[in-house]
Amino acid sequence: MSPSLQPGREVPATARPQGCTNLKLRQLMRRVAQRYDAEVGQVGLKGTQYSLLSYVIKLGPVRPVDLAEAMNVDASTLSRNLKPLIAAGWVTQGAGVDARSRLVQATDAGHEKRAQAQRRWRIAQEGLNAALGPQRVIALHALIDEAMRALDDARA
Repeated sequence: MSPSLQPGREVPATARPQGCTNLKLRQLMRRVAQRYDAEVGQVGLKGTQYSLLSYVIKLGPVRPVDLAEAMNVDASTLSRNLKPLIAAGWVTQGAGVDARSRLVQATDAGHEKRAQAQRRWRIAQEGLNAALGPQRVIALHALIDEAMRALDDARA
């Protein structure tokens, strides 16, 4: 385990980051996404579609603007990602409280698809925990949460 991910070990104050953080994060994300995609793909979803369907079920019926905000994506990305879920009959986008608003919600088939995918997601999660070790996963989650807070604070 690297010193920065070992509980109780500090990186020396004189240490300087090496390499491109963006590249390193993208490499890690691709490897992690491949594991999840391989599992949830067995029930016909991509990892990103599973996440979107999960958000719709958790928040729905929900206005697209609120869904986009909750997922931290822009409206055009959300619209593009909803299209295959709507086409498959897992999600509907219908009329909202007035003529200008829309509401997104999961269908019964969408709830069933998510339940199938959730079982595969659990296999991917447990496999990742086994490959990295539970302590590294816990440390990684904490580091990611801390980094996101720091970036949010820097932006504010």
